[in-house]
Amino acid sequence: MFFAKKIISYFILPPGIYIILFLLIYILSKRKIVKYISLLSALTLYLISIEPVKDLLLLPLENMYKKPKVLKGDIIVVLGGGAYNTGYLKEDSTKRLITGFILHKRTELPILLSGGSALNNLPESSIMKQFLIELGVDERLIFTDQKSRDTRENAKYVKELCKKINCKRIILVTSAYHMYRSVYTFEREGLEVIPYPTDYKTDRKYNLFSFFPKMSALKDSYRAIREYIGIIFYRLRVESVSHITESGYYEPSAV
Repeated sequence: MFFAKKIISYFILPPGIYIILFLLIYILSKRKIVKYISLLSALTLYLISIEPVKDLLLLPLENMYKKPKVLKGDIIVVLGGGAYNTGYLKEDSTKRLITGFILHKRTELPILLSGGSALNNLPESSIMKQFLIELGVDERLIFTDQKSRDTRENAKYVKELCKKINCKRIILVTSAYHMYRSVYTFEREGLEVIPYPTDYKTDRKYNLFSFFPKMSALKDSYRAIREYIGIIFYRLRVESVSHITESGYYEPSAV
């Protein structure tokens, strides 16, 4: 009974229900192009919605950096991972903030929270700061960047704040899947970075249920694909800017 209930729930809830619909279109349609597109859509949606494929996408990103055994930095930098308009942090932000808090308790280093709002809502760094104060962190040891909207701006504004408070070596806290792009971007700004990844999303151990489509796996696959696109975009941007600079047409203030 339990097994049957689990199987049914996987296929009456998204994304399973959409896989079924694509397969029905494939069976019922008489046009070859529609059949091919619907079958490809069903297969693609199924694959990116199961845990082994989700892990296959995430593992290269999460394995880029290991947690350092020794922490010798000047400040802990926590990158925001989103917040709701209601003033609560999203999953990624919460896990990153908890890790930053633990590192603060271990090292007694100040914390710099980086994250603004792309939609003119309350900056996520302000929400994170309030959580830290409620956890007992001295407000004088908390700094915030409330302007950044993406990783590039995180690096830019963190660099500016670090100059003001005379910090050269940062302990960078962000989700493991996001660490490679973050380190790359921060180092391009000339900051010395000690990566401290957190918020791991891979399962790495599977059972029968791992091969059924889940929204949580689809969401993590989306994160991974989005991150690969971000890495490509950032690298292309740096290469194009470098080419323009070498040609003598444009000299950027920051990359």
